Amino acid sequence: MEGNDLGLLHVYTGDGKGKTTAALGLALRAWGHGMRVCIIQFMKRGEDYGEVMAMRRLNVEVFQFGSGKLIMKGKHCQEDLDCASRALELASSIMASGEFDVVILDEINVAISFDLLRCCDVLDALRTRASDVEVICTGRNAPEELRREADLVTVMTVEKHPYDGGLNARKGIEY
Repeated sequence: MEGNDLGLLHVYTGDGKGKTTAALGLALRAWGHGMRVCIIQFMKRGEDYGEVMAMRRLNVEVFQFGSGKLIMKGKHCQEDLDCASRALELASSIMASGEFDVVILDEINVAISFDLLRCCDVLDALRTRASDVEVICTGRNAPEELRREADLVTVMTVEKHPYDGGLNARKGIEY
């Protein structure tokens, strides 16, 4: 979009709730201003996420790359590696094309932390993006190399959380 200084790299990380939610808020704002938005979700699959349903109703491109199974650090399988690799390949292509103004790489930080992706490969993809593409990387445990590369880093912290008292995830609030 003319007149905008797009092309920055954001990292939303930390143990607190709200990383994906913040990225989706930015996506909604950009969409509202007529920008083209793409969301690539690492380690996620399924139509039951409220945000995915909403974004698709707005004709925002959402791509999910996950096995549909819970992945624990150090206990991934080849399918998990393949999903992450395909997601990064698509992300790299989309970011380099300049087709979208805003690209969200949801949970990419976790994919790196879980050794599904190498940080150097992610950085290569980010560095070869079109100069006006704004990118948001979400997820816990963002590596220091990615934080240094970023123009904006937000760390979400937990002070108090209802899960600590036994509350389960609620449809429409947590997913």
